[in-house]
Amino acid sequence: MSSHHFVKEKQEPALIIADLAGFDEEYLGQLLEWSPTVLVPSHLIEKVLSLGIKIDVVLTPDEEVTKLQEHLKIVKTGGDFLEDALKFLSAEGYSAVNIVHHTFETKSYLLFIDEIDIVVFKGNQKIYPITSGFSKWQTKGELISVFQLDQIQDLSFSGLEKISKNEFRTLKDGFFSFTFNQPLIFIVEVI
Repeated sequence: MSSHHFVKEKQEPALIIADLAGFDEEYLGQLLEWSPTVLVPSHLIEKVLSLGIKIDVVLTPDEEVTKLQEHLKIVKTGGDFLEDALKFLSAEGYSAVNIVHHTFETKSYLLFIDEIDIVVFKGNQKIYPITSGFSKWQTKGELISVFQLDQIQDLSFSGLEKISKNEFRTLKDGFFSFTFNQPLIFIVEVI
């Protein structure tokens, strides 16, 4: 008897492709490995299709988007593509999303942190929120940055050495951790 793994719909993170500027297509292949639901803004349809990626949802301010693929869902957006995409995924019951974007602003994600697990890929960075007490195993010498470190109260860490204003390096193969007095913070890993 062979063993096959079946991925239930909405079990794997969805993928929002907001912008591909500066993002390595090799990493894109890894994000597409489990056939996630793919959401794109209407202006990226041609680019994403040219990469051979099946699009599931297009968010657009226009009604005039033609269905270029079978089973393509068109969602009207009020102007803020990212916010509307996250609202759509939350309403549809998704528990996680990977987002490819060329920028990162915490305010874009704060309204959705409690509803959906968010990981943002920006260039060669992987950005995600953590809560106090977070720990993760990492190899020696990996760089970890803390987003807006100057605004974090009572930050303490272990398994890391501080190497610049907001950057840390893992001391050895093993776990590193952060504790702090805020609901969450965003950390950045180099991919």
